[in-house]
Amino acid sequence: MGRYSAEKNVQLLISLMKQHNIRKVIVSPGMKNMPFIASVQYDPFFEVYSCVDERSAAYMACGLSVQSGEPVALSCTGATASRNYISAMTEAYYNNIPILAITSMSHPGEIGHLIPQIIDRSSPLKDIVKAHVQIDTIHTSKDEWDANVKLNRALLELRHKNGGPVLINLIGSNLTEFTDTLVQARKISRYGYEDELPSITAASVAVFVGIHRPFSDKLTAAVDAFCARYNGVVLCDNTSNYYGKYRVCPSLLSAQVQTKSKMFDMDLAIHIGDVSGSYIALNAKKVWRVNPDGEVRDTFKTLDSVFEMSEYFFFKTYSDRACDRPEKTAYLDEWKTECEKLVFDANALPFSNAWIAGQVSDRIPENSFLMLGILNSLRNWNFFAIPNGITCWSNTGGFGIDGLLSTTIGAAIADPATIHYVVLGDLAFFYDLNSLGNRHLPKNIRIILVNNGRGVEFRNYRHPSAAFGEDADLYMAAAGHFGNQSADLVRHYVTDLGFHYASASTKEEFIQLEDQLLSPEAQDKPMLIEVFTETEGERKALEMMSNILHEKGAKQLAKSILGKDGVKCVKNFLNRR
Repeated sequence: MGRYSAEKNVQLLISLMKQHNIRKVIVSPGMKNMPFIASVQYDPFFEVYSCVDERSAAYMACGLSVQSGEPVALSCTGATASRNYISAMTEAYYNNIPILAITSMSHPGEIGHLIPQIIDRSSPLKDIVKAHVQIDTIHTSKDEWDANVKLNRALLELRHKNGGPVLINLIGSNLTEFTDTLVQARKISRYGYEDELPSITAASVAVFVGIHRPFSDKLTAAVDAFCARYNGVVLCDNTSNYYGKYRVCPSLLSAQVQTKSKMFDMDLAIHIGDVSGSYIALNAKKVWRVNPDGEVRDTFKTLDSVFEMSEYFFFKTYSDRACDRPEKTAYLDEWKTECEKLVFDANALPFSNAWIAGQVSDRIPENSFLMLGILNSLRNWNFFAIPNGITCWSNTGGFGIDGLLSTTIGAAIADPATIHYVVLGDLAFFYDLNSLGNRHLPKNIRIILVNNGRGVEFRNYRHPSAAFGEDADLYMAAAGHFGNQSADLVRHYVTDLGFHYASASTKEEFIQLEDQLLSPEAQDKPMLIEVFTETEGERKALEMMSNILHEKGAKQLAKSILGKDGVKCVKNFLNRR
């Protein structure tokens, strides 16, 4: 018989316990935890102790941990076995003793069905554990990734800050199958201010910035110094709000469907910021997340380490380490070369949200605020670079269409000297319509309402709902609501509220409105420009933007799509300096 349980979740746990250096284990007898007990029993890494009474076992663990200075694991079976840990786990909680309670049970779906030995462990008492996770039986690669992250997060919490007890509820039913091999699970580490930080050995480094509050000059300088010393580049979308020397905006490159750039394959990525709406798919061998919260956030599924510290401290510390290195821009130059393949004529796009973005994105008055709606507006405007210094935002935290107008109003109230733009579709607009009647509504708001009469996202190129064609309009895209592109509804409502209103249904009509829309001068009233677009134009624009690159070459494809008079505009989505 082999030495290790064949259950993948048991294997992951044991592999990570070894990598996190948790070697002391006190076990109590039982059937459900037998696969775990047998696995650690035959592995010489572990120091295994036996205790029949789980109450005593948990208090033994407290004493063993305090005296040795190490975390101690416990293992018990189902039924009331885990309940006997409560007193000692309470002691561990209030005295910050790192006790790892590993409870075992069969399928959680059996809870509540009067099945012997099945009790509900899903909600432990608040003051007996710092963290608790349930690790279900693993069937798919996503199951394995989820279990890996949860286990790393739980094991890290044992020593995090002051330390303390953690509960892992292990689900399994395979009690008889064993193997001689143990999987090598991915370990995630955490570093703080006082820890010795690991070296950077990668030849080039990508800093990926999710949505981020505006960078201070101090932080920008630290990031730029880091990139100079480590041959780095900063990958952004418009909501990243970084405008330093190493800025590259690869959203359009990432969106190409006929070719995938090798630039997204990298050895090391530094992840900062919060939820990105750009859907940029990095294929990094290793990701380091830098954030004062110290949380395990495995966005790209290759998280290696979490740095619980300020971004400035991280970048300044690492750049100071390498202060004697010559400045390198080779990686930045590679990214620029790759992005410069994206040659197209923005004017050739059909009348759409994307065309509007291409028409005005680089002419937004300096120091303005730009709010982008979820999701069609955010995607299309991320295909175009905006001027340095623009503060760009989107409600990517909850990633819903509600509240876009209200968020912009709040921002505009806080900063009355700044022009606040918001670009959104009709469903998002009407969802938050009541906010425009607020008596605190400021004059420094300019709304671009792209009214296509539906949730056009669900009719867009490559969206699964688009396969249903016009049938998707009835329920999936929710077409025909709110006046069904009425030319009067919004006009009457907002003019009665004191807005300046104008509309456009063609490129020519929109161009006539641009000077007023983009004027850097303060206006005497808020402004709303309603733009009426059609589904086919929105769909075709996204298709064109997603197929600029082709194995035949960028210019050839651009000519085939845009015509012989095209290819007159190069958008390289790099920093504008």
